[in-house]
Amino acid sequence: MRKIIGKLMLGIMGWKFTLSIPLEKFKKCVLVCAPHTSNWDFYYCIACFWSLGVPYKIMIKDDYTKPWYGFIFKSLGCLGVNRKSRNNLVEYSAKLIKESKSMALINTPEATRSWSEKWKKGFYYIALEAQVPIVLAYADYKNKEAGISKIIGVENNSIQEIFSEIENFYNPEMAKYPEKYNPKIF
Repeated sequence: MRKIIGKLMLGIMGWKFTLSIPLEKFKKCVLVCAPHTSNWDFYYCIACFWSLGVPYKIMIKDDYTKPWYGFIFKSLGCLGVNRKSRNNLVEYSAKLIKESKSMALINTPEATRSWSEKWKKGFYYIALEAQVPIVLAYADYKNKEAGISKIIGVENNSIQEIFSEIENFYNPEMAKYPEKYNPKIF
């Protein structure tokens, strides 16, 4: 049912979804979604994953999962994260991935919908500890297209090489609000 709803959501909004990587290549991964400049990014992300039928978890501020309506976000696969406290989030996230048969852990490393000086690096450390690839997803508002199109292995690359590759993949023109996206991510 979710597959149909996801495809319907994208169709109604006039968006298309592009999958450039075979599904089995990212059964377990840390999936980076960028640019993240609008709350609409969340809905396009959900629609894409529902249309694929891939199990996922999304890390969001726990402000969304704690109130009375938090059950809605939790039912959508959201994990509330308290960014103010140190709570071994890397270890916890890596364990979630390792223990599942199939899971994409969705992460928006900009950590805000506003201008960000640099990205948070936790997604890299989660992928490294879980021994899974980083997969790049995007929402291109200019072309009304969302997609998953690049896999980056973490085992043989330095963090600088990986961040440089990611930086070259995304551009501000993709964002709903290009002025809020910083193309220099590290």
